[in-house]
Amino acid sequence: EQSKLKLKLSYAGFRSEAAPQIFLGCKFIMLVIGLVLFGGTTVAIMGVNQASLFRVVMIAGGMFYFPDGVVMWLGKKRKESIFLGLPDALDMLVVCVEAGLGLDQAMRKVSDEIKKSYRTIAEEFNICNLQLQMGRARHQVLQELGTRSGVDDLKSLSSILIQADKFGSSIAQALRVQSDSMRTRRKQIAEEKAAKTAVKLIFPLV
Repeated sequence: EQSKLKLKLSYAGFRSEAAPQIFLGCKFIMLVIGLVLFGGTTVAIMGVNQASLFRVVMIAGGMFYFPDGVVMWLGKKRKESIFLGLPDALDMLVVCVEAGLGLDQAMRKVSDEIKKSYRTIAEEFNICNLQLQMGRARHQVLQELGTRSGVDDLKSLSSILIQADKFGSSIAQALRVQSDSMRTRRKQIAEEKAAKTAVKLIFPLV
């Protein structure tokens, strides 16, 4: 349960060692607020009966799971940010690799260049650079890059880079293929959303 919680918090960008304890403490505080503040107000207005007690339980439960909803929403927005910015980051990686830089130097250069436009991806690449400087194996660093973000495209990118590094194939070609496939997926998602708008507009128009 602790490892699952750490993984869920890492998806939202909270990676400190104290993050799980802070998160559980926030859940407990929200539960107390729900019971004392809102629950006490409900009992004072409605009196002690079955309906008021049921409402107190519902309010306290909602407040208890409110931090989970916030973390889930932050994780979703972070994954979306990575998904939308990854094709551009891969294009820049291709340029750097074809210019003669190694993968480590290319990731460092890309993280410096895109930190204003795609801050989330720049943070992920910076973590990889720090781990590589500390002497960790490249395949472990790339594998963790895909795992801690929770983005399927980043996981597949990590697998491709690990295989290219292991078998000595062209990293630039692998990056270009991955970038093209991700851009195609992004275009398909946009077309799908555009096709759904006609159906969604029926109800407000009626």
